[in-house]
Amino acid sequence: MKEFYQMTKEEALSALQASENGLSDAKAQKALETHGENALTEQKKKSLLQVFLSQFADLLVIILIIAAIVSMISGNVESTIVIIAVIVLNAILGTVQYAKAEKSLDSLKALSSPKAKVLRDGQRHEIDSRYIVPGDILLLEAGDMVCADGRILYNYSLQVNESSLTGESTNVDKKEVCLEGEMPLGDRINMVYSGSLVTYGRATVLVTGTGMNTEIGKIATLMNQTKDKKTPLQVSLDQFSKKLAIIILVICAVVLLLSLYRDMSFIDALMFAVALAVAAIPEALSSIVTIVQAIGTQKMVREHAVVKELKAVESLGCVSVICSDKTGTLTQNKMTVQQIYIDGKLFTPFTLDLRNQLHRYLLYDAILSNDSSFSEGQGIGDPTEYCLLEMAQNAGVDFSVIRELMPRRAEIPFDSDRKLMSTKYNMRGKPVILTKGAVDVLLSRTDRIAFSDGVRPITEEDKKTILAQNNSFSENGLRVLAFGYKDNDETEPLTLDDEQDFIFLGLVSIIDPPREESKAAVADATRAGIKTVMITGDHKVTAAAIARQIGIFKDGDMAITGTELDAMSDEELDEKIESISVYARVSPENKIRIVDAWQRKGRIVSMTGDGVNDAPALKKADIGVAMGITGTEVSKDAASMILQDDNFATIIKAVANGRNVYRNIKNAIQFLLSGNTAAILSVLYTSIAGLAVPFAPVHLLFINLLTDSLPAIAIGMEPADRDILSEKPRNPKEGILNRAFMTNLGIFGVLIAVCTMISYHFGLATDAATASTMAFATLTIARLFHGFNCRSKHSVFGNPISKNWWCLGAFALGLLLINMVLFIPGLHSLFSVTDLTGMQIGCIYLMAFIPTLIIQIGKIIREHIK
Repeated sequence: MKEFYQMTKEEALSALQASENGLSDAKAQKALETHGENALTEQKKKSLLQVFLSQFADLLVIILIIAAIVSMISGNVESTIVIIAVIVLNAILGTVQYAKAEKSLDSLKALSSPKAKVLRDGQRHEIDSRYIVPGDILLLEAGDMVCADGRILYNYSLQVNESSLTGESTNVDKKEVCLEGEMPLGDRINMVYSGSLVTYGRATVLVTGTGMNTEIGKIATLMNQTKDKKTPLQVSLDQFSKKLAIIILVICAVVLLLSLYRDMSFIDALMFAVALAVAAIPEALSSIVTIVQAIGTQKMVREHAVVKELKAVESLGCVSVICSDKTGTLTQNKMTVQQIYIDGKLFTPFTLDLRNQLHRYLLYDAILSNDSSFSEGQGIGDPTEYCLLEMAQNAGVDFSVIRELMPRRAEIPFDSDRKLMSTKYNMRGKPVILTKGAVDVLLSRTDRIAFSDGVRPITEEDKKTILAQNNSFSENGLRVLAFGYKDNDETEPLTLDDEQDFIFLGLVSIIDPPREESKAAVADATRAGIKTVMITGDHKVTAAAIARQIGIFKDGDMAITGTELDAMSDEELDEKIESISVYARVSPENKIRIVDAWQRKGRIVSMTGDGVNDAPALKKADIGVAMGITGTEVSKDAASMILQDDNFATIIKAVANGRNVYRNIKNAIQFLLSGNTAAILSVLYTSIAGLAVPFAPVHLLFINLLTDSLPAIAIGMEPADRDILSEKPRNPKEGILNRAFMTNLGIFGVLIAVCTMISYHFGLATDAATASTMAFATLTIARLFHGFNCRSKHSVFGNPISKNWWCLGAFALGLLLINMVLFIPGLHSLFSVTDLTGMQIGCIYLMAFIPTLIIQIGKIIREHIK
């Protein structure tokens, strides 16, 4: 079946059983019942209570809940309160993150116009847009927001801004012609689409799609079908939690059985196992990961990147493909005159010579055949036109003075069929017609050519030279305007018949130039092992030329259109995707397919965009990046990150920050788990040796929540190394518990456990309470010292403490807290500690420092060997 843009007006009306006089009220009501209201539907979302309860569906959390119940049964109310408080706090944090959920469909709805002008029974009516149905005759004029998709029946110089759908800011000239063959949305010039804006002219339109059957509706459907992906860190932490939970349960079961075998009472044996579970689980891990990510987001805000979802921060660290929009992200989103071809030579705006009459004529033509202007430094009107005014300013001409001295006497506005604009002025005391337009059209109406030594008849050779220069400009992604003029009779009005027999003046090439920092940023991305791909609604030649300038498109790479992509099978796309660097004239479905293809290869994909058409792909990507300046609300809602400066270079800074955040989180986890390993080994040792429990549950909670949390957060504030972008993206499938991580964990845990047990035995000579107090204090202080070891792989000499004063502050505050517990008698009963002698305190500090001393010596030796 033909698409509506492929049908004639008569065929389109027949397909919808409509007439040019509009539907009757009865037919409209029946269509409304059949098709539903012209509104977008959305999926049912989870309630906040459901989200809150889902936070408890984690094996480690369940183990902690069981530990809290056992503590309550045994009369240890303090431990129960602390454990439950931690669990509830983490659940609240998770719910708050969800509460910032997607509002994309709400924003999509806001794009619909509340009122629309239609013909019903031949009469003009203004009705709520939600009652528009297929078959309605819609009347559009400048300033209207299009509220439904439609086929143009009658066109009166209609221009529409479809940037929210295509991503391109240039107004589209519409026609009522019938189109043949498959066409991307941006080339369907006989159609209008819901959510676009009428900027000029008017039209009578047959409504062909409403609600979810519009192009915006298709986007909403795509967004509903797109599921949120877990970040690599979430996947790693999930795997880590499951493995850790299984290990903890097995060890707890072994300890419980050993305790019962040694005739310990069941409740005591159970408390022993609970102590082990509390020792093993890093209760504050979830909160610390959240805090470290939050710190990363604050840093990114200072670098003009606003991260909406904390989980997105670390995902940036393993991005290996960036699919970037062209306009405004890689380019300046500002049309600029590049070169001028005149008198057979090339000039820039700055090298035009006002003493040269030919140069002056071209500048006058550019200024006067122009309807744009400037207000407070901002261009008003068509971007292509006001860049010509900037050209004149750069050449040293005040365009406002020229316009004041030479008022316009007549004009024929630009028309997409003629592709010309002509104006009439008095110059040199006689009337002159000034014209600008498409090169081929103007040349076909030219019979003379102007050179600095005079005007002569134009030859075929001249035309070939001009067309060759035009082709050269076009191949470099430049848009080209031709300029001409002719003398005219003062008494005659300006008519279409006057647009003949012009004198050719020259060509002006225009481009949306790349941002100065884009080339360096793309080079940084390549150095970091990240492939940059351009996805744009612009034409293939223009897109490929810009991509080549900034280093995205290299020899051997491919540039394809959305239509060419549609013709590819998934297998063919998978085979070629590594070499495709530019996608042009793409649809929302194309963008999702590109992201999906990269994700099938196991890549972590970042997608940038600013239009409604980008929203599904932004949501589908691992990291959706919206433009803060030019972006629509829909794209911002769908994205994980918003660029306040719309700058590609900011994405690369964010990637570096994301890598550092992941590294810091991993170091913080290593710090927490190595300390917990020491606690587990200590409990296991005393269990096997038949000795008293070295720690009360409240001891372990104090360590995990207070003295451990502060250094872990400080580790999360560690600044990035200068060479962080020289590393390749990390493998998202690689879990946290890799071999190197587990080796360090074992070494650090054993060292701290051995020293803790030496203190324990020293205190055991007095009594079990003193032994427990010394073990608790040694483990706490040893873990505080250990914070300096976990900052990075370097020693304190290779990575001085002065780079991160937060670590020193966390150490000092943690030391203050443990000394308060040890030396303030009022806290002794709360934390199950007893008085200590000076020698016992000295033993605690010595044993606590020895593991860090050994680890630092090992790092120094390794650095020296390297």
